[in-house]
Amino acid sequence: MTDMHTNDHIALIDLQQWRDGGPRTREEVAARLDTALRAHGFCLITGHGLPRLLRSELRSLARVFFTLPAEVKERYTAGTGGSGWSPALPIAPGRPPDLKETFSFRSGGSTGSQDLDDRRSERWPAEVPRLQDAAGEFLRRMRALSDELLSVCAVALGAAPRYFEAFRRDPTHAGALKWYPSLRHLGPTRPGQHRVGPHTDLGALTVIDREFGLGGLQLETADRRWLDAPCTPETLSVTVGELLSRWSGDRWPACRHRVAPPPAEVPEEDLLSLLYVSGADHDALIESFPPPVGTTAHPPVRWGDYLRANLTAQR
Repeated sequence: MTDMHTNDHIALIDLQQWRDGGPRTREEVAARLDTALRAHGFCLITGHGLPRLLRSELRSLARVFFTLPAEVKERYTAGTGGSGWSPALPIAPGRPPDLKETFSFRSGGSTGSQDLDDRRSERWPAEVPRLQDAAGEFLRRMRALSDELLSVCAVALGAAPRYFEAFRRDPTHAGALKWYPSLRHLGPTRPGQHRVGPHTDLGALTVIDREFGLGGLQLETADRRWLDAPCTPETLSVTVGELLSRWSGDRWPACRHRVAPPPAEVPEEDLLSLLYVSGADHDALIESFPPPVGTTAHPPVRWGDYLRANLTAQR
């Protein structure tokens, strides 16, 4: 993995200060978030209120599922945009498959396409009966946390705290369990393989509960270096997706990131991350904040159109 550079500071944002503070404190928290997102499209948050017990339970249930035989997991293979299991797949044409497995789950939020909505069937494993309830509770809490984070984002952009609410009455949103198996499980890997290859996320914000490991999350810096994202107890990681980057007029870059290969020096290391990706209503018109807030005047686009085009391309 790459070495940390002393000038590659990653900000830690305390949401409890936002909740408890008056107008001036809230502006200070929003300003710190703005600085962090302008630098890397990434920050760490604390004071998030996501219960440790829920995170621990969901991670334990996920490990039970991922260690089931492959032929059992295949019964729960996800359809396009639906809940279910996905094996290791290339993240882009011409790349070797990523060294991960995923269980995705979604709730509400029409894409605006009946065809795509109909494909979003739910496939929950009978072998892990508690998984659906725990994942549903995770989604509900992460939706509330995402709404709060977007309130801070709105203030950082010079808007009212509730600015984004009008675009998120029934938003598309998704949760995912990402398992990064150990080298002992995987066996020999190909040159250039990562746990997740370089990419940006589609949504507004991705919030991640990570486990510390040597083969962990890395961020691409503005000068095209790869920076190890710090991982500390009780913090969550937040990345800016393409939706929020476009909304901010590229004030906040979509965070290009990857997950490093499993480390040869720790062949038994496996990691499991809990993710949540927030979106918008399918008919929300996404218009960039103009200068001096934004730097790029993207043409307005309906979120559902943008999402469908990308989901269709991934089929």
